Formats: sequence, structure tokens, C-alpha cells
Amino acid sequence: VFVSGNYAYVADAWEGLRVIDISNPSSPQGVGYYDTPGYARDVFVSGNYAYVADGDAGLRVIDISNPSSPHEVGSYDTPDDAWDVFVSGNYAYVADGGSGLRVIDISDPSSPYEVGSYDTPGYAEGVFVSGNYAYVADWDAGLRVIDISNPSSPYEVGYYYTPGFAKGVFVSGNYAYVADGWAGLRIIKIAP
Repeated sequence: VFVSGNYAYVADAWEGLRVIDISNPSSPQGVGYYDTPGYARDVFVSGNYAYVADGDAGLRVIDISNPSSPHEVGSYDTPDDAWDVFVSGNYAYVADGGSGLRVIDISDPSSPYEVGSYDTPGYAEGVFVSGNYAYVADWDAGLRVIDISNPSSPYEVGYYYTPGFAKGVFVSGNYAYVADGWAGLRIIKIAP
């Protein structure tokens, strides 16, 4: 789920993108949807677009300027299975399962294309971008830290093997918070 303004955008595996009006939190109302071709696993909203990590259908770009009638304007078929997406500037960073981190140029939402990638050693299921780094939850390979200062040539600068299976990550300040499967929440210091 991603909240922007009065709407919650939900990646619904079987139903694609759902748009929920949350202006009255005690009575949320569905106002629109777009049935993506894959299994919607995550969504990130930036401006008038929702970027959906759509499983084996890759990255889908949905115009949400009219929340009651979202429609697809572009897509990029990633090589594996898109699990998570994070948008920063003109790029969408996709955690793409066995194909690691994919960097997609979205400066033209109708024609996204890949500009770089880094094949992580595990199975990329989560990604969070902060500054010049992408933090990847990489299943049995833990947390991977990828330098993305040059989006066309990302490279790993650090890692931490978590005891469980890293599925999601959120970065705040000097810490990465990792959803680590059966090992629960792991808090990892990422800066001095």
C-alpha cells in the first residue's frame, strides 16, 4: 500500500491496482482500479503515476490523474519477477527476484527502459532508496547496499547477513529496518 493525499493505492495480487478514497478514515471507499496482467506485489506513487511491481509482468506504469479511472501508459518487462519498486527522481528501482536490482529510466512514463542492473547473490524481494544507495532485502543473502550514484553502473558497497530471510526494508536516518521472515524485525546500523 502507498498513501498519497486522500487516496491509498493498493497492490492487490489478483486484482491489480486498487484506488481507495481514505478522506474519511473510518469509511474508506473504493473509487477505481486497474487490472494489471501479472500479480501486483507492490506500488509506489510519484506525481500522477503509480508504478506497480507486477510479478512476472515486470513494471507497470499507471496514470492515476483521474483516480476513478486509472489506466496503463507504459511498462517494462523485467527479466525475472518484480517484487518491489521504489521511485527516486527519473528512476524506478525494482527488486526483481533472481535478477537482483534493476534500474529503469522513467523520465518518459510511456516508454520506460532499463539503464543498469546489479545481480545480487540472493533473491531480491525489497528495495528502498536513500541518497546514493539502494538497500535491497535479498532473501537468504540478507541486506545488500548498492551504490547507485551512477544509475547505469550500480555496484555493491556493503552487506549484512540477517539470520532469517530478508523480505522488506525501510531506511530512516542511520538505520535500516529489515523484515526478516521467521527472524522478525532486524535493525541494522548503516552509517557511523
